[in-house]
Amino acid sequence: MSPQRTIGGEFARSEVPPARVYDAKLMRRLAAYLRPYRTLVGLSLALLVMHSLLGVTGPYLTKVAVDRYLQPKPEERSPLDPLLPEDPVDGLIAVSALYLAILLAGFAARYFHIHVMNLTGQRTMRDLRREIFAKLQCLGVPYFDRQPIGRIVTRITTDVDVLNELFTSGVVAIAGDVLTLAFAFGAMLYLSPVLTLVFLSIAPVTALASFLFRKHARAGFRAMRAAVAKINAFLQETFTGISEIQLFNHEQATLDEFAAVNEEHRQANYKAIRAHALFYPTIELIGVAGLAMLIFFGGKGVVEGSLTLGAVVAFMQYGARVFRPIQDLAEKYNILQAAMAGAERVFQLLDTPPAAAETAQGEPGAADGLRVEFRNVWFAYRNEDWVLEAVSFTAEPNEMLAVVGHTGAGKTTLVSLLLRFYEIQKGAILVGGRDIRDWPVRQLRKQFGIVLQDPYLFAGTIAGNIGMNSPDVDAAAVRRAAENAHLAQYIQSLPAAYDEPMLERGASLSAGRKQLVGFARALAHGRPFLILDEATSSVDSETEHEIRKTLETLLSGRTSIVIAHRLSTIGRADRILVMHKGRVAEIGAHRELLAKGGIYSRLHQLQYLSESTRPA
Repeated sequence: MSPQRTIGGEFARSEVPPARVYDAKLMRRLAAYLRPYRTLVGLSLALLVMHSLLGVTGPYLTKVAVDRYLQPKPEERSPLDPLLPEDPVDGLIAVSALYLAILLAGFAARYFHIHVMNLTGQRTMRDLRREIFAKLQCLGVPYFDRQPIGRIVTRITTDVDVLNELFTSGVVAIAGDVLTLAFAFGAMLYLSPVLTLVFLSIAPVTALASFLFRKHARAGFRAMRAAVAKINAFLQETFTGISEIQLFNHEQATLDEFAAVNEEHRQANYKAIRAHALFYPTIELIGVAGLAMLIFFGGKGVVEGSLTLGAVVAFMQYGARVFRPIQDLAEKYNILQAAMAGAERVFQLLDTPPAAAETAQGEPGAADGLRVEFRNVWFAYRNEDWVLEAVSFTAEPNEMLAVVGHTGAGKTTLVSLLLRFYEIQKGAILVGGRDIRDWPVRQLRKQFGIVLQDPYLFAGTIAGNIGMNSPDVDAAAVRRAAENAHLAQYIQSLPAAYDEPMLERGASLSAGRKQLVGFARALAHGRPFLILDEATSSVDSETEHEIRKTLETLLSGRTSIVIAHRLSTIGRADRILVMHKGRVAEIGAHRELLAKGGIYSRLHQLQYLSESTRPA
């Protein structure tokens, strides 16, 4: 299945925004994140009210200047008359100074409002990202099996950024626009109710234009969000598998697939841009028509003596101020639409039930003994397509139990169930005499040291990867573990020794040395149970020989389960468990199973034959 078909299916459909532009329930949940910062929110709202009020004061000052000094109307009185001089020149200077002071005050209110609201938004988004990340860490492995990584990254980055825009430029800005409209219409009604009704006659046309814009913008926005999500998932999948793409000369095909996804994103953006390109000139045209009506009816009122010239000039300024918030409200519609879509996806993640292992009850405590037992365990990843069937066995205290079998026999699944990455459907697994479902999951996993076939190494330092930055592992423990894993000499040869930077996934190390870091990691934490999952399959014979010499130390005093592909690595195992098609086929000591002539004997013969015929 190609990446394009995978990304374009269920994943894309899940990214479609909700039909509702505003969801009160979602808004209440979002508002809860503002409660710790309600003082800052209150200050921001006060500054917003101040800015909106100051913004409608200017046109009124223009009216006062015209009616009092430029074309005096003695019968026209204003609340500012006692504060203004009678001399026209002095009066115009006073009005101009007052206008400038109001502009400066409005600038200051706007500046501090933006600063405070963005500060609040960033703190809120920091809290939300932290909560999302914490939630992701308590979700079980099956959740990550079902979800593309690109989608998860989008949740904690793009979707949260959209919500930040809602807080900083959405809801608050909408409130500012509504306040500006309310104050402007209030001033217009005070100056002339008749002229206000004339101006409002264009409101139905404005509402129709806004409705049509929202209808087309919503469709474009939905397509754009789905396309962005598809690009994110495609890029994540591509760069994760870049070596395979290059190995099979798949670059051109991948480029073609990306071109198709990218073209879909371009078309979605173009649809939204086309809606904007049509809407804004339309609103400006309606605004100009409204101003033309003001000039006609206002001029007529001035000629007839029912209006003053200053009132008409002020009305024209108010008209310009009214259409700017209308344009902004249409733009904020997009922000609100994006925020509701982002909020729904974020809260869908936050509402995902945690893995059953994370909800286990019980008091932390050490295991009652070092025994591991599987009792009639059945497991399927989906429905009743059983991967394990009626599996029963024990790993006795201080015993090394090896697990072998063909690929797909269920060997690694045993480890995933033991550590509660997945939940069994039937039976029980006991660790130290306690059902693992009765263990708090962190306490359960704290009992196990594990070395995987391909240990994951993080960007950081070698010491940080061995100790995993655990407070229980100090520098001395890291060094001892490196020595026991025969890694210390190599580390000391590095320029920064244990503080040598390591690239993501340990790209700066060979496969063998990455495996040795995994061994050192298990040794450093000193857990009572040990799991080796084909832990020597990636190392050369010489390194494997060095590792075997440390196994005595590594396995001493621990109950160990060793999953092995190379049968040569399990010769000292106390017992060997043979898995076949999800069932326990054989169990016993090495010589006993060879003498039996069953599956283990055949595996041993095939591998011995393969190794003996391999070219030197």
